[in-house]
Amino acid sequence: MSRFDTILIVDWSGGKDRGASPKADAIWAGVNRGGAAEPPVYLCNRQEAERWLSDFFASELAAERRLLAGFDFPFGYPKGFCGALTGCEDPLALWDWFGARIEDAPEANNRFDLAGEINRQLGGNGPFWGNGLARDIDGLPRRKEGYHNPFADKRACEHRANGAFTCWQMAGAGAVGSQVFMGLPVLARLRRAFTVRVWPFERLDAPIAFVEVWPSLTVGPAPAGQVKDAWQVSEAARQIAALPAATLADILDVNAPEEGWIFGLGHEADLTAEAPPPLRNDCFALPPGVHWTPVEEALAVLKERLHPLTGRETLPLSEALGRIAAADVDALRANPPLPNTAVDGYGFAGGREAGTHALPLMEGRAAAGDAPVELRQGHAIRVLTGAALPEGVDTVVLQEDVLREPGQIRFSGPVRQGANTRRAGEDVQAGEPVLRAGARIRPPELALLAATGLAELPVRRRLRVGVLSTGDELVESGEDAGSGQIYDANRPMLLGLARRFGYEPVDLGRAADDRAALRDRLDCAAQDADVILTSGGASAGDEDHVSALLEEAGALALWRIAVKPGRPLALGVWNGVPVFGLPGNPVAALVCTLVFARPAMALLAGEGWREPQGFEVPAGFAKRKKAGRREYLRARIRDGRAEVFASEGSGRISGLSWAEGLVELPEAALEIAPGDPVRYIPYDSFGL
Repeated sequence: MSRFDTILIVDWSGGKDRGASPKADAIWAGVNRGGAAEPPVYLCNRQEAERWLSDFFASELAAERRLLAGFDFPFGYPKGFCGALTGCEDPLALWDWFGARIEDAPEANNRFDLAGEINRQLGGNGPFWGNGLARDIDGLPRRKEGYHNPFADKRACEHRANGAFTCWQMAGAGAVGSQVFMGLPVLARLRRAFTVRVWPFERLDAPIAFVEVWPSLTVGPAPAGQVKDAWQVSEAARQIAALPAATLADILDVNAPEEGWIFGLGHEADLTAEAPPPLRNDCFALPPGVHWTPVEEALAVLKERLHPLTGRETLPLSEALGRIAAADVDALRANPPLPNTAVDGYGFAGGREAGTHALPLMEGRAAAGDAPVELRQGHAIRVLTGAALPEGVDTVVLQEDVLREPGQIRFSGPVRQGANTRRAGEDVQAGEPVLRAGARIRPPELALLAATGLAELPVRRRLRVGVLSTGDELVESGEDAGSGQIYDANRPMLLGLARRFGYEPVDLGRAADDRAALRDRLDCAAQDADVILTSGGASAGDEDHVSALLEEAGALALWRIAVKPGRPLALGVWNGVPVFGLPGNPVAALVCTLVFARPAMALLAGEGWREPQGFEVPAGFAKRKKAGRREYLRARIRDGRAEVFASEGSGRISGLSWAEGLVELPEAALEIAPGDPVRYIPYDSFGL
């Protein structure tokens, strides 16, 4: 399980009570629930923190929320220590060992004495060092110099985390040893009081998961006027809450059975990716009094209210094909970087007038990849296509126009100065934009980026499009269909559309006409998808549960759009994720996806609003149309004319495959005769 409803991050302290007024270097807790941050909580000592944590865990369990709780101290020690001290290699046995021996009060504790006792038990002045008390402690050296450590200085994760301190240090700047001594007993008691699993030692199949965190791994300096620890716990909780479920699962996939691991180590770029703000619940609300929404008005609302929801990541050029640029990208190097020759021929200085010219030929040649040489004054030199021009060369004559003789060349003029050469940077100058934010990266863009020195670039994460079919009447294609049942055609179609648009399709399966089950399905979907497409249940009938649930959540906009095929389109926001409730009819579902969901998803993906490119072509059909609705006819081009499918019935799915695009007819009444101009939008224009 990798889905969590609440993220809690705790900055711990091994010191004494800090008093009622919030201070740095105390215990701070940051909470992010359902993507919403709460003010950081100040806890003056460990006793108060343990009471607060116990109450917090109980309230989360009562609300049936799954909790990931991160604590900023090591959960284990370097390999071998646990077994040497407890006789058992289970690191959780070490938690209980500390819990049975640590004595803790707000103003005093025995952590330094216990460290000395452990050192003596293990036979010398180590592994612990650093005495923060005025009195000496037998077995605990005040400094690291001269002490003996029978174990590794750091865990494997600490070697990889730049700036991480050793857990053997008990006092002094950056010491985390005291936090471990004073934190593990508290976690051991909470673990026994609640159903908790500890990462990475246990499978996270319980309502509460404990993970080790180090906020400084991904959280930068606090804004002016804010306490660093308070800022870090809130920001770390926000970063984890914003992670896609698949990324969270990757982060949790760690094998460190004895030493433990720092959450997010190796995935810093995932945690620091820019997180766009969530959509408001009212983002789809139409103006009061609107009953039948014209297509243009519906599109204008979507364009105005939506914004990108995908975060950023940096990818090497080899993995960027099909992705969307997350920022403007400038050329690192000019193209071409040096003046070069456009042809095979002979280079020299200056142009030549009409007449016959002879030039002595310099030995050697200039080929692509050669370092530029210097031209001997008054001479010519052999040059090959793409070669950097030798110093002193500014003109090239084609080899086909040259008579080569021993030691010289002859050719006829005129030849203009600069002929057959390329200037440095005549294509792109260094520092010039070569890619704009929102651009889709195609093979031509890869060529330009590579030519100008780019090895990696910032891109938007792929938009995750969840597709859910609803209805008791649906069965999977290939299964036995009972009387009154039909095969689910919409889900394969919509998943295919998402993939062709360049997004990541997320198959959410089918949901029966059961409101509670559908609610659970949407809850899970909101963790795994950036946008949800449902088909069926989008109107206002007894079994239209999609629109009913969105209405219960206070986020329903049931648009009755003046469009054929289509009309009902349920729009809303479920747990911060936009939902497009499409009609259940496959023809209407496809048309509504192309016309409404496609440009909206492009905005959500960071690509900007995509207007499909249509063309005026002669009609290859006749039709009389009433006023009131915009119509989309399944069509294709034959012999330069748009022909339409024989039936306009929404149940004729075969017409979607027969067609290669759509003919768009405006809302006004029309009488179309063969040869009249009509607007044709090819499927390719939508990105299919």
